[in-house]
Amino acid sequence: MTTIEADSPQMPKLLVGLGNPGQKYERTRHNIGFEIIDNLAKAWSVPLSDNKRFQGHVAETRAASGDRLILLKPSTYMNLSGQSVRSVLDWYKLQPIHVLVIYDDMDLPIGKLRMRMSGSAGGHNGMKSIISHLGTQDFPRLRLGISRVDGADKQANRAVVGHVLGKFAPDERKVVDAAINLAGEAIEFSLGKGIERAMSLYNGREATV
Repeated sequence: MTTIEADSPQMPKLLVGLGNPGQKYERTRHNIGFEIIDNLAKAWSVPLSDNKRFQGHVAETRAASGDRLILLKPSTYMNLSGQSVRSVLDWYKLQPIHVLVIYDDMDLPIGKLRMRMSGSAGGHNGMKSIISHLGTQDFPRLRLGISRVDGADKQANRAVVGHVLGKFAPDERKVVDAAINLAGEAIEFSLGKGIERAMSLYNGREATV
C-alpha cells in the first residue's frame, strides 16, 4: 500500500464503493464506485473476497499509521447498500464519520470530482439506503460525475434508469478511466491528510485525456 501519514481525525477507515453486482452491470455508469474500489485494491495488492456476514466483497489493510482500513463493495443491489455498510460499521465498531462512500452523480459532468463531509442522497438510491440504515447523512462521500442523459429531466425515470445502467461511450470511457485514477489520488490524500484537506485540493477537479 502507498505510504501515508496520518495527521487528521477525519481520515476514512471504511471505503465503500457503490454499484450493482453481476457481470451485467460491470463498467456501467452506476458502478463507478465499484471500479474505484477495484482499482485501489489492485494498486494496494489487497484482494477483495466475498463475505456473507457483510453482504459484500471486502478487503482489509492498514495505513502507515497502523489504523485498520477496510474496502467494501456491497453485493446487495444498489437500493439495499445500507445493509452492508451498517453490518461493517457494527462489526468493527466504527462511526458514520469514519466512512467514505464513493458513487456516481448525474449532476456533475463526466470526470468531475466532488468530496463532501455530509449531505442529502440527492436522488441516489444507494445513498438513500445508507442514510436510512446509518440514521444520519453526516458522513463523508466522494462523487464522480457521469452527466445527465440528454433530453431527460429529473422526472423521466425510464430514461434515467437506462442512462445510469448503460455503459460509457468510448470517448467518455477514456475520461472515466482518468477520473478513476484521479479519485484514487484524492482518496490516498484523504487517508494521509484528512477529508477536509482533500476537499480543498480535489473538489471541482475534472479528469482530462
